[in-house]
Amino acid sequence: MRSLPLDDPGTPPLTGPLALLWWLARRQWGILLVAVALGILMFACQAILPALTGRAIDGGLAHGFGPDLWRAAGALGVLGVVSAAASAVGHRFDIANWLRAAFTSSQLVGRTVSRSGHAITAELPTGEVVSAVANDALRIGEVYAVAARFVGSIVAYGVAAVFMLRLSVTLGLVVLLGLPTVAVALGLLVKPLQHRQAAQREASGRLTTLGSDTVSGLRILRGIGGEGVFNARYREQSQVVRGRGVAVATTQSWLDALQVLLPGLFVAVLIWLGAHMALAGEITPGQLVATYGYAAFLGWPVQNATMMLQAATRAHVGAGKVINVLKVVPSTGARPATAQAPDGEVPLVDETSGVTIEPGRVVALVGADPDESARIATRLGRFDDDGEADTPVRLGDVLLAEIDKEHVRRRIVVAEATPHLFSGVLAEELDVHGDQDEDRLLAAVALADAHDVLDSVPDGLAGELPEKGRSLSGGQRQRVALARALLLDPEILVLVEPTSAVDAHTEARIASRLADARRGRSTLVVTASPLVLDHVDEVQFVQDGQLVARGTHDELLSGAAGALTAAAYRRVVGRHLDEEAAEDAAPELDLLEDSVTQGGGRP
Repeated sequence: MRSLPLDDPGTPPLTGPLALLWWLARRQWGILLVAVALGILMFACQAILPALTGRAIDGGLAHGFGPDLWRAAGALGVLGVVSAAASAVGHRFDIANWLRAAFTSSQLVGRTVSRSGHAITAELPTGEVVSAVANDALRIGEVYAVAARFVGSIVAYGVAAVFMLRLSVTLGLVVLLGLPTVAVALGLLVKPLQHRQAAQREASGRLTTLGSDTVSGLRILRGIGGEGVFNARYREQSQVVRGRGVAVATTQSWLDALQVLLPGLFVAVLIWLGAHMALAGEITPGQLVATYGYAAFLGWPVQNATMMLQAATRAHVGAGKVINVLKVVPSTGARPATAQAPDGEVPLVDETSGVTIEPGRVVALVGADPDESARIATRLGRFDDDGEADTPVRLGDVLLAEIDKEHVRRRIVVAEATPHLFSGVLAEELDVHGDQDEDRLLAAVALADAHDVLDSVPDGLAGELPEKGRSLSGGQRQRVALARALLLDPEILVLVEPTSAVDAHTEARIASRLADARRGRSTLVVTASPLVLDHVDEVQFVQDGQLVARGTHDELLSGAAGALTAAAYRRVVGRHLDEEAAEDAAPELDLLEDSVTQGGGRP
């Protein structure tokens, strides 16, 4: 047994479902062979039991309670013990094979999703990705869980056929020809079942996508009164899933019914022939009992063969869906690195705009268009190799796109404006590398002025955050994300609007602490807030995607870069000054409005 998840799930072939299933089998060939060997042993013991039972009966009838009877009874006891032990241990290995294949498939999907960036959502609906982990991976693992019993059933069928041929050629031929006929008849339903399962799986994936989109946008839907429309769409898609599920269930019910009927007819024919042969004296009473035993036993291999067909069908469909996810080309790092990253601290330069992060300096980026500033900052982190091909970024004298992606991620961290939080323990949410040094965590929390988050979350750092951090306010989520970025302590840190959701007093504290903490480390803060600009080493001002001025906040305001540039710069930062003034005046305005209302006229 190996612990899960695996350290390295490997690199699977993506040529087709069968190639993926065979690759998974080879990846776990050891435990798979053990399971198959135990399955063969268990079913072989079961296949010998009817023959020994018939021999014991004939021996008892001929010699009474003599040595023949006792030897046969002893052999039956030994076979029973061996069969029970092989079944118990084999079941453990069956489950191990199931989980190993399922978790490997899940890890492959998770690795692809984590590396693909925005490419995964551009190519596949969210529901498809979720279903690949929640459903398809388990369906893939199921085929390896039933494989041992299927192989054992084939061996048992061969053993039973040999015994029946030695007992009677007629009965042996019935076994040899009857069971394959039953299996072929059942197999005729597999193809339509596979098509209907694939259609049902596709409809279910669309329903999952629609549900997740509706839940994530529920607040917006309520604001625009669109709940009824989306409820109707969800109801309509639910009916599609139900209809296709009924189609699957109809085919499945026919398969289940024939799985009972056809082996039952086979057993009836075999018993009828055996009884007539016993009456005619062609076989002994013990051989008649053995015939009945084999007739009853051989229904089990047929059932296992049917289960294997069903599991293989579901696994084939699931493997196809998983391959669709694995084929997504990551937005970065799809091509191997072609250049060595420069050693030591070097400038990070966006060649298109001219924005530069000099080593050891805390720089602010101010833009007349906030979206353009955010795009420049995002380029500095290399998130889309194809999309950013025309806007090259250099680390030192080396293109960022030519450096190993993992190396880029270690040296450059970009914290975007929208904080993304996940469910889980707050300490784990803060420290993504898992060190969870409490002193470092508390220091980062203090730096981000997020003490109130510890009070909002029960049990503080050990408390649980719900999905997307819904229990926190927008400002608290932003400060948690800021603390998380600061904990990484990268060589180059890019922060996009890190204080946009906090009040002016909190922003002033964060700005001072942030500048002091990152002093001497390469840092870029995208902001137009004067409270932050007052604390940085340099401000770089961008217009129409081009760097037009650089200097301190006071220098740009005073016109060191020219009167026109100073006027444009004042217009950008002035908006934030007005917003902060309005925010500070809000409590006084509320009191003034209250006094007017109570006095019944003007103040």
